[in-house]
Amino acid sequence: MATDFTKNKQKATDAENADFRTKQREEAKGAPLQEIHFMPSTLETVDFAVYEWLTGFNLHTNTNEGFKPVPVIWAIPERAFQMKNNKDMHDKSETLKLPLISIERESIDKNPSNRGDAWGNIPPVNDYQRGSITVARRIDQKTSAKFARADAWRKNTDSGPNQRNVPKTNKKVVYQTVTMPMPVYIDIVYSINLRTEYQEQMNDLVVPFITNPGGINYQKVSKDGHNYDAFIQQSFLQENNIASMGEEERTYKTKINLKVLGYLMGADKNQESPKVVIRENAVTISFPRERVMTGDIPQEIDKRGFYRE
Repeated sequence: MATDFTKNKQKATDAENADFRTKQREEAKGAPLQEIHFMPSTLETVDFAVYEWLTGFNLHTNTNEGFKPVPVIWAIPERAFQMKNNKDMHDKSETLKLPLISIERESIDKNPSNRGDAWGNIPPVNDYQRGSITVARRIDQKTSAKFARADAWRKNTDSGPNQRNVPKTNKKVVYQTVTMPMPVYIDIVYSINLRTEYQEQMNDLVVPFITNPGGINYQKVSKDGHNYDAFIQQSFLQENNIASMGEEERTYKTKINLKVLGYLMGADKNQESPKVVIRENAVTISFPRERVMTGDIPQEIDKRGFYRE
């Protein structure tokens, strides 16, 4: 009895799985295809991803003007550009107002041992279009329909005009294969510099970088559909000058290093080949008949210039 019960239970489970798979196939047939706009990954893409991640902290602290947001700037641009671009960041003596957060890209390391999803090196196709990795494959409905219609008219010439376009199995299906360049993985180190006038302000800015990831140092930065793994380094370097007895202004400065595992696709503006390559397969091969050597004069030539008997 136990064996019969187990068999019946297994049959019921198999029937449920078959019904579920049938339902999935029916839903997939009615689901429309979705086009994903895929932008290339460049150094500027990684820079913007890190900058937007940093501005997403929305850091505030107490200043002489109240509880204000702390501005984030990319590196330190030229002084003339600073004065014209954002006058609110300078005081009457044309010096930067603190607190301030700046970010700078320090180094790029191409380490072959650090790879992402694509481990093996796939050489590009040996033509002017290049392309290494196949990302999509679709049917060219318009071109395939032309081949099907041409075959139907050729085979059903005597069947009348109403029977020439009867649906039949089309063996000449044109596929479009989409390929892209091989991603090159790199390690990029960014330095985040926090500069304040008071210790209390520095505490307000440093604490979110310590507590936000929780017990780990992992972060994810994103831009244009690309996701990059980022790691906040464990050392927070203090570069204060409060112990100095000189006449310069006392400031607090903390340097935080961020290591990003990024990847590049293509040569950006210096790339001659397309960023995304679309190729079509051949469904028929035709050889023209050369009649010049034998002296034959073609009687019928189609629009393509081929001789037909």
